[in-house]
Amino acid sequence: MSLLDSVIGALANAQPGAQPLSPGATQGTAGSVLLSTVIAMLANGQQSQGAGIGGLGDLIGRFTQGGMGDVIGSWIGHGQNAPISGDQLSNVLGADTIGQIAAQLGLSHGEAASQLSQMLPEVVNRLTPEGQAPGEGLGDDMGALLGQLTARR
Repeated sequence: MSLLDSVIGALANAQPGAQPLSPGATQGTAGSVLLSTVIAMLANGQQSQGAGIGGLGDLIGRFTQGGMGDVIGSWIGHGQNAPISGDQLSNVLGADTIGQIAAQLGLSHGEAASQLSQMLPEVVNRLTPEGQAPGEGLGDDMGALLGQLTARR
């Protein structure tokens, strides 16, 4: 089971009043904050919540400029998702972006980059089922994007 599936499962099974997992956990509160951050990164116009990423197009641009366009291309296209390490992701997104995400999650820079490197490929893959990035982006309705993820479990 992937990190994304674990988080979606935890969200679906969350009970009101349940105790959240500790910071750094891959499910529960930290996992749902990570998923919300990833969705905000990919949603058009959600820069304040998405740690300065302006949607899928901006993310693709950063990967391309960072020499890793083939990696994000594998996540969008059909076939196996190329892996990315936390360090590689930090280089592509920048220390400030990873720092903002780490602060939101209550994790160290390295832990946040590592967890993001596990979840981001899967989310991008699931939100681009046609094997290409939509020209107009993924839209700005974060609820609809989350719905797409849960429908594809």
